[in-house]
Amino acid sequence: MSGEANTSSDGSNFPLDQWDNARDEEVSMNMSDKEYPNRDISNSVVISDHTDIGKINSLDERVKYIAEMISKFPRAYQRFEASDNISMNDAFEVANILHTDRHVFEASELYRLAFDLHDKQPNHYPLAQSLLQVRLLCLLKSGHDLPETELIELDKLCIPYGNYLRGVRAAWQKNSLENALNLIGNAFEEFHTGEEIDSIYLELAMKHTGRTIGCELNTPGNFIPYKMYMYWDKLPPQEIVDNFEYHKNLHDLPVKIFDREEAAEWLYQKYGIEARELFLNARHPAEAADFLRVHIINLLGGWWLDADLKLKKDNYQEFMKNFDKSGCYFTTSNNVIHNDFFGSSSNSVVLNDCLLSLYRNNYLHKGLFIAYKTGPGIFNRALSRIYHNALSIDPNFPSIEIYNQNDFDNYIEEFDTPYKHNTPHWQSV
Repeated sequence: MSGEANTSSDGSNFPLDQWDNARDEEVSMNMSDKEYPNRDISNSVVISDHTDIGKINSLDERVKYIAEMISKFPRAYQRFEASDNISMNDAFEVANILHTDRHVFEASELYRLAFDLHDKQPNHYPLAQSLLQVRLLCLLKSGHDLPETELIELDKLCIPYGNYLRGVRAAWQKNSLENALNLIGNAFEEFHTGEEIDSIYLELAMKHTGRTIGCELNTPGNFIPYKMYMYWDKLPPQEIVDNFEYHKNLHDLPVKIFDREEAAEWLYQKYGIEARELFLNARHPAEAADFLRVHIINLLGGWWLDADLKLKKDNYQEFMKNFDKSGCYFTTSNNVIHNDFFGSSSNSVVLNDCLLSLYRNNYLHKGLFIAYKTGPGIFNRALSRIYHNALSIDPNFPSIEIYNQNDFDNYIEEFDTPYKHNTPHWQSV
């Protein structure tokens, strides 16, 4: 479950994740199953400080202007033209397409249109403040400043969202990292685990504080045990069987492989009936694996490796065997934490926080996108909290190290997995 894109801290080149359409589990990923009333903006003035669109006074003229603006982007334009009478949902979907395709300025205008069409009811998703927040974030990504009138407008809906954007502006436009982190505070708590704020906050925090956090309390009991765990639910395809055999035959590295039945019994014995039921009721094998990995490593300590990854034979041993901190994590190129390969001592400050988010999401946000609900998102949130708390409280836990994507590639290789072409992908859930 890794991301992609190049990292940067300026607004024009900052990496893009597809914005989470599912701000609540009641909202489908494409919003096609809900239509909410639109606010009448036929006589309102469009707010935009950056183009002639700010001078347009009618909805018809505005729609015509936007159609011309996005006509060079076929995917977005086709979706825009499919609507005879543009709705909030239509504008939101087109904005998401533009955002995903990295046309961030144009996306900002569509998010603004969606915001203006929103009826501002507090139970209508996507929430009005979410639309305005991502509109302003896209402006920053495109290298523009934030209109103060819109920041004030956002403050009236959600003050932490406004603080978040002021912090991002301080970092991207003024390179003032400490000020940025103080402005953002813990605004990430207003978002689902794994939304883009977590990866942005983590990047800023690591640049300000460094990629090692914690104290040198590293007695042997705080080191990562030299053993590894893997999982496949049942009937592994041949390429996975071969990968398991490869790892079982590695020199002196103990490897334990769980299947669904054994994992369910293990969870029951170690954590009780609640953990077993949540595991067995996971929507997808990837979600079940996510649930299992945090429980196993936090109780037993050791290394986790996904079944479709392979340790590089010449590189892994010295690194894993001699690692002298209590936690080892890797970021993707866009600052999402890898949960497919990591190591930790037992009773970890990171994994304890992951467990908190894991259970909260399972009870309160059952339909959330898997990467956010149980996957890398809960790791990013844990590290956001740890770095945020370290700004005001000296860390008193054994140190952890966060490596980058290039480091990950030094130790891990991916291999051809034909099964992925024949089974539903976790992203479809």
